[in-house]
Amino acid sequence: MINNLLCHKSKLLRLISFVFILISGSISYAEDIKIGVPTSLSGPWADLGNQVKRAVTFAVNEINEKGGVIGRKLVVDFQDSEGKPDIARKQAEKLALSGSKILLGLIASGEGLAIAPMVERWDALYISTINKTDKLTGDTCQARVFRVNRPDAADAAAVRPWLASRKEDKWAIMANDIAWGRNSGTSFTKATVDLGKKIVSENYAPAGANDFAPYIQKIKDSGANGLWVALAGRDALNFAQQAKQFGLIPTVTTAGVSFVTDNTVDTLGEISRGIYGIVNYSSSLDGAENKTFVDAWRKTYPGTEPTNFEGETYIGMQVLIQAINIAKSDKPVDIAKALSGATFNTILGKQTMRKEDHQLEAPNYFGIVTDKGGKLRPIIQTVIPSSEALPAPDPACKIPA
Repeated sequence: MINNLLCHKSKLLRLISFVFILISGSISYAEDIKIGVPTSLSGPWADLGNQVKRAVTFAVNEINEKGGVIGRKLVVDFQDSEGKPDIARKQAEKLALSGSKILLGLIASGEGLAIAPMVERWDALYISTINKTDKLTGDTCQARVFRVNRPDAADAAAVRPWLASRKEDKWAIMANDIAWGRNSGTSFTKATVDLGKKIVSENYAPAGANDFAPYIQKIKDSGANGLWVALAGRDALNFAQQAKQFGLIPTVTTAGVSFVTDNTVDTLGEISRGIYGIVNYSSSLDGAENKTFVDAWRKTYPGTEPTNFEGETYIGMQVLIQAINIAKSDKPVDIAKALSGATFNTILGKQTMRKEDHQLEAPNYFGIVTDKGGKLRPIIQTVIPSSEALPAPDPACKIPA
C-alpha cells in the first residue's frame, strides 16, 4: 500500500515537473521584444531626440494595445547618446549586449557611421530614421544596417529643380561641421556649379556652436544673394535668430535641409517666414494612411501634429513591425533577411527596401514656410517621386546576397 502511494506520488511529481517545464518554455517564448534607442536626449540635438522618443513611444503603445507583434509585447530602452559618435557607440553596444538588439533613433550621421560596422559583431540590427549621410548606404554600407529616411542625395535631387528656377547666382553655405553637414554642402555645391552658379562662401560650424556672428559677417561680406543652410536642432535656432538680428535673413534668399522643420518653425515664428527647404515628411500630406496616423497622434499628443522627424521615425517602426511579422522572429539576422527587398505599407504608401543598399524607396518634397490654417508651417510645393528622388545604388556598396 505504502509502495503504491510512493509510486503515485513520484508520478505526480514528474507530471508537475513536466507541466512546469512546458509553462517555463511558454514564458520564455512570450518574452518581450526589446528595442534599443540610443538618441540625443541632451546636447544640441536634444529636441530631435525627444521627437524620436515620442514617435517610438507612440508606435510601441499602438502595437501593444493591439496585442503586440507575433504574440509578444514591445519594450523600449532609451539611452542618451548626447549626439556624440563615441558615446553613441558605447550606448548602442550596451543596449545590444543587454538584449535590446534592434537599434534605431540616432540623430547625427557620425553616430550612425560609428555603430554601423559594429552591429553584426553585436548580433544586432540598426534602422536609420534620421541619419542622412550617403555613406551609410554607400561605400560603408553593412548587411544589418537599413535606412528608411531620405539620404542627402535625395535631398539634393529635391532642391535642384528649385535652384534651377532661381535668379540668385551667388550662394553661401552654412552647415554643421559633421558628416551630414559636409555631405549636404558638397551636394549643394555640385548642383550650384552644374547650373552655372557660384559658391562664394562656405562655412562649417561645430555642433553646439553658440556664436554664429563670424560666419554671418563672412556671408554678408561675400556678396551672396542666396544661402543654403544645413543645421538642425539648437544650432538651427541659434543661427536663424542671430542671422535675423544681424540683418542676413530675410535680405538673402534662404533655403535649407532640417532647417524648416515643424519644431524649428514653431520656435522661430516670423523669422522663418519665406524660408524654403526640404520637407521629408509633413502631417499635411494627402493619403488615408497619413490622415489616420495624424488623427491618432493628435489624440495622443493634444495640440500637436507629428513633425517630419516624428513621421520618419514612425515609418521606421512600421517597417520594423512588418519585418518581424514576416520573419516570425525578433532575431536580428531573421529581421534583416525579411527587410531586404521587401515592400512595406507605410503612412506614405507602399515602399520597397532596396536589396542592393538597404535604402527604402520613397518620394521627397520641397516647400516654403508660409501660413496655413492661421499658422506658420512648412508647406509642400513640389513632390519628387522616388524614381527621381533617389539615385541608383552606389556600386561601392557590397552587401552579400
